[in-house]
Amino acid sequence: MMDVDLLVDYHYWARDRLLDAVATLEPDAYLANRGNSFSSIRDTVVHLYSSEWVWYSRWRDRSPSAQMAPERYPDVASVRAAWVDLEHEVRAFVGELDAAARVREFHYQAFNGQPLRSVFWHTLQHLVNHGSYHRGQITTMMRQVGAAPPKSMDLIVFYREREH
Repeated sequence: MMDVDLLVDYHYWARDRLLDAVATLEPDAYLANRGNSFSSIRDTVVHLYSSEWVWYSRWRDRSPSAQMAPERYPDVASVRAAWVDLEHEVRAFVGELDAAARVREFHYQAFNGQPLRSVFWHTLQHLVNHGSYHRGQITTMMRQVGAAPPKSMDLIVFYREREH
């Protein structure tokens, strides 16, 4: 099984690199419809944060019925502040899990009310993988608006940086 603490560290390291780059955008570039999965860079960033909030809620035996509206977070500073608060909660939660809890199956409801079940560490791995997918989309959208992309968010770069 994987080291979930290391995976969490990678997740937030990549998030911070992304948000540092996105914070340099002018508001028009941040909010412009780019025709992507989530139309704008802002909407995609909020989707990442909101998805993490949904999974954390499920881990805590709550099943939200929808993602958060992007309009709740008009700028990078507002979503960053909320996400850093959530990071503290996620790290505390994961830090308290023993080996058995990390492989436990839990039950929750999908947005449509369908009952589902998953293994905790599978959902954590999914959360990080999902983040990688959308961070790539955001990087592309940043290039489309002529902005500098984030520093590399590759997992191997994270490992190399931790070695030094």
